[in-house]
Amino acid sequence: MAKAPLAGTVKTRLVPPLTAAEAAGLSACFIRDMAENIARLDNMDGLDGVIAYTPDGAQAAFDGLLPAGFKLLPQRGATLGERLLHATEDLLACGYESLCLINSDSPTLPAELLRDALTRLAQPGDRVVLGQSADGGYYLIGLKRPHRALFERIAWSTADVLAHTVERAAEINLAVELLPAWYDVDDEASLHQLCAELFGSSEQHAERNGLRGYAAPHTRRYLAQLLRAEPEHILAQRWSAAED
Repeated sequence: MAKAPLAGTVKTRLVPPLTAAEAAGLSACFIRDMAENIARLDNMDGLDGVIAYTPDGAQAAFDGLLPAGFKLLPQRGATLGERLLHATEDLLACGYESLCLINSDSPTLPAELLRDALTRLAQPGDRVVLGQSADGGYYLIGLKRPHRALFERIAWSTADVLAHTVERAAEINLAVELLPAWYDVDDEASLHQLCAELFGSSEQHAERNGLRGYAAPHTRRYLAQLLRAEPEHILAQRWSAAED
């Protein structure tokens, strides 16, 4: 699930400390890293990568960002809940047995979590797989059927998203599988967390939940160039980029 990386429309909560153009450039790197991370799951038979994008008509913004074979699907709906539901419906209508909707804001998401989600969805019986986000939402939702209830009466963009989704699942007697927590980058605090992971000390590189993050080479290179080019930048005052 991704917004086209256009200045002034994406990652606006990162402005400041970034400029609108820098935030858009970082968003493009997030998309590249997450798509390549998915594409590396080459031991998963029948796996396709799809960018469900918004706004409709902005598909050209993804030129050069995606691995070969990735598909583009325009999002439908006025609210986030509607867009998630319709993306689920549209993909299952293509004949897929299951799907994972993943945010585009977790460039270091460990590949082990993606494999774990797919393994759980391959088990018999209906279920929902949820990847817990550190902010109370989820970075991934995996489904076999388009359960409308999971996307209704949710306080989107709050710390209650995951809890509300689990409640909706209980109401329809749908089994819930929870993945280990990870974080997404959507504000200054989480941007510093990302810099700590990419440029920090060995202690800051410590594993979370026994998992080490994906290397996110495009994101790391972009931030490193920014830190070196703008020594007065608020990020550069706190982090120094290691040589690539």
